[in-house]
Amino acid sequence: MTAPLVQDLRVFLQVIDSGSFSAVARELNIGPATVSKQIARLEKALAIRLFERSTRLLHVTDEGRSIADRVRTALSLLD
Repeated sequence: MTAPLVQDLRVFLQVIDSGSFSAVARELNIGPATVSKQIARLEKALAIRLFERSTRLLHVTDEGRSIADRVRTALSLLD
């Protein structure tokens, strides 16, 4: 796994925890579009949808929830 992908996984977990791309962007001092691009890149790499998005709502998919559980364990081991 490459370093950018690991960072995308960390951002993915932050989005799940906060429930918002914008909140994560503020926390990381980056633009919301950057967070969106990181999630899109991760979805492409994993070939699954992690979130269902609309203009007002953000929901983690079942696949996203399953991935998140495994990612938390893997990242805690890396840390």
